[in-house]
Amino acid sequence: MKSYLLAFVLLLSVMVAYAHGTISVTNLNTTMILNTNGTARVNEVLTLGLTNESVSQYTADRLALNFTLGQWQNLIGPILTEHIVNPKGATYDLSFLPGAINNSQNGKVAYLYLSYLVTNVTAYNETGPRVFLYSFNNRVFNFQHAESGQVLGDNTSLTIILPQSSQVVSIYPIPDAPVPGPDQNYGTDTRFSWSADEPLSRFVLTFDVQQSLEGEVLQFFGSIYDTYGAMLIVLAIGVAAFFIVYVYVRTK
Repeated sequence: MKSYLLAFVLLLSVMVAYAHGTISVTNLNTTMILNTNGTARVNEVLTLGLTNESVSQYTADRLALNFTLGQWQNLIGPILTEHIVNPKGATYDLSFLPGAINNSQNGKVAYLYLSYLVTNVTAYNETGPRVFLYSFNNRVFNFQHAESGQVLGDNTSLTIILPQSSQVVSIYPIPDAPVPGPDQNYGTDTRFSWSADEPLSRFVLTFDVQQSLEGEVLQFFGSIYDTYGAMLIVLAIGVAAFFIVYVYVRTK
């Protein structure tokens, strides 16, 4: 009896492994859109390779309303995670979308989309009138760990998009795209990409941002609101109440 039970358990485990093991991650693309307030919007796309046996399983999981991100992680593996993390806090505004199944030259594929907001990605200080120097915090990386530190794994790419009006000061390792000019100057380029096996442990990215006069004015009023926001709201309510009472008295 025990031998039959053991055989059944082994068969069941093989069936589960067969059903789930045929879903493999073939590519990971991480795109970071840097903001001028030190945050970044991160969009990650995982490309899945599906066999005919795994299509029905993936379709059922995708249509299941109560199938959580944690369950998807158990299905796909640890690669389905945030690869940009805030070492001093959590991520925000997280959304996850399993895409539909598509046909490709290599068989059936599907895409998993993960989007979230991360703080503490860059630090900045004002170096001149409306000029800010930004420094990238390489501790936010959460990619493959090797003896030399973090690296981009196989079939993995990283893209960083700088704010508008940015000018690169220093960057390492040299991006795969775009190719710098003869003097290692990237000009007005604001989109940089790295592919597999690039070392990230000594990653460096600094850039200047020239703020417009309009942006400076908006930042000034924004700082006033941040400091005196509650007081301004109370004052506005008081002025409105006084005006209503004044009009009421005048009409009487």
